[in-house]
Amino acid sequence: MAGGPATGKTPPGGQTPPGGGSGEDSADGGGDGQNRRGGGDGGNRSSDGTGFVRRIGLFQATAINMSQMCGIGPFVTIPLMVAAFGGPQAVIGFLAGALLALADGLIWAELGASLPGAGGSYVYLRQAFQYRTGKLMPFLFVWTAMLFIPLIMSTGVVGLVQYLGYLWHGMTQTQGDLVGLGVIALVVALLWRGVEHIARITAVMWGVMIAAVVLVIGAAFGDFDADKAFTYPAHAFDLGSGQFWTGFAAGLTIGIYDYLGYNTAAYMGAEIKDPGRTLPRAIVTSIVGIMGIYLLLQIGTLGVIDWHQMLDPHSVASQSVASAVLEETWGKGAADVVTVLILVTAFASVFAGLLGGSRVPYDAARERVFFRPYGRLHPRHRFPVLGLATMGVVTAVGFLIGRHTDLATLIQLLTTVMVIVQALAQVLAVTVLRRRQPGLRRPYRMWLYPVPSVVALVGWLVIYGYADRNAPGRHPIEWSLAWVGAGCVAFLLWARFEKVWPFGPKEISEGINEEVSAETSEQISEEYPRGADPDAGGAPVPPSAR
Repeated sequence: MAGGPATGKTPPGGQTPPGGGSGEDSADGGGDGQNRRGGGDGGNRSSDGTGFVRRIGLFQATAINMSQMCGIGPFVTIPLMVAAFGGPQAVIGFLAGALLALADGLIWAELGASLPGAGGSYVYLRQAFQYRTGKLMPFLFVWTAMLFIPLIMSTGVVGLVQYLGYLWHGMTQTQGDLVGLGVIALVVALLWRGVEHIARITAVMWGVMIAAVVLVIGAAFGDFDADKAFTYPAHAFDLGSGQFWTGFAAGLTIGIYDYLGYNTAAYMGAEIKDPGRTLPRAIVTSIVGIMGIYLLLQIGTLGVIDWHQMLDPHSVASQSVASAVLEETWGKGAADVVTVLILVTAFASVFAGLLGGSRVPYDAARERVFFRPYGRLHPRHRFPVLGLATMGVVTAVGFLIGRHTDLATLIQLLTTVMVIVQALAQVLAVTVLRRRQPGLRRPYRMWLYPVPSVVALVGWLVIYGYADRNAPGRHPIEWSLAWVGAGCVAFLLWARFEKVWPFGPKEISEGINEEVSAETSEQISEEYPRGADPDAGGAPVPPSAR
């Protein structure tokens, strides 16, 4: 996921923002002219003017993606995938998720290579949609990220409590709720003191997660029963059945949730060497690598645990399937050890995720595409106060929703919110930028265009279209539309205060052209010089300096 379904990854904007720790950030988050980052390339300049250094190569970029894709996710979603498909044919879900991740990953690769700066989605959406809707789309991305990022983190807390139940026999619903809320409060309290060693924490988390995965896979294939893994129920592959396609859509949702994180390096484009070559390779390699790990884990688990046990909500296999595998093969002691490793992975995933997620509204506020208060830093520890507090509260609410409904419902809610503004909008953004900015330097152009765009579009629409059917009575589609609608209202209030479109002039920033229409009051700021190589040394010279 985006960090072991989304929980292990550092979400968009996870890197420390340039100038974030300096005393030059103004109280309203704007900073001065030297501190504010440009839009198109993410600015790539720190407050001291030196900017980011392109030092991350292919190996490091791939490792960053993979470390954010894996976390507690595979340990909690195998039973969900089996329930969605109704049998061991659930492996189809991981394959379908990998295909969608590859198609969408190529979209990220083209956008990241042509706009290789820190910021990710809201930079791409601002560049593509600024002509008609000003800053609406980047604002809506941040608005929705304020919901789907903490919801992703809340799935990690739900998984933590599930696995804790394996060690704490007889834990009640209320006790589990209190433990989860306590974990979230502890994470926020630790982050409130500031963090200086996130790289080490991430490395430790990655090592613990790999150890847990290797132990589970090793135990599973040491006592593997092919009949359990490959004996399918009748009509398991009945493509003419509506039930199959409903299950497929649910499995695709869970699958893509498990792969989230393949785009992490694209958010760090300002620090990637030769992004036109590195980003596509890192994205494809990380997805294929994680797919191999997930398939081994899924097939190995199905070869040890009867899949019917995973459908029983009161069984260990449905709540703590990795613990069940270890207990079945190596005994209770080994299962306890691996369970502790998984708990550490879950906690570290939530810790790293909230750390990174709180930076998303901070970066946007500093670049004047979100509410100014979110651009303020703690006066002593230099972290985004309001962003962290808001996401902590939303994570707690999401956790309670997941505990009192189910984890699958929580995943449906977060994916439907993410699909509208980020996923579908970026599919469109690739084509819009090719038409609007044909001269924009593109070191990498999507392979087989527009086939990956079409595959991604169909995949995301399937996930969105079946969301209500796969979460009956929860109405994820209606809730996602309501949240985006509230975001549009919030944008109008913000735009009126900031006096930007539709209450002021549009601010158009293009990388390849400085032409200003005589019929408009649009302001052009050239953030990508004509024909400039983003991998070449030296910072671009702004028009005003020429």
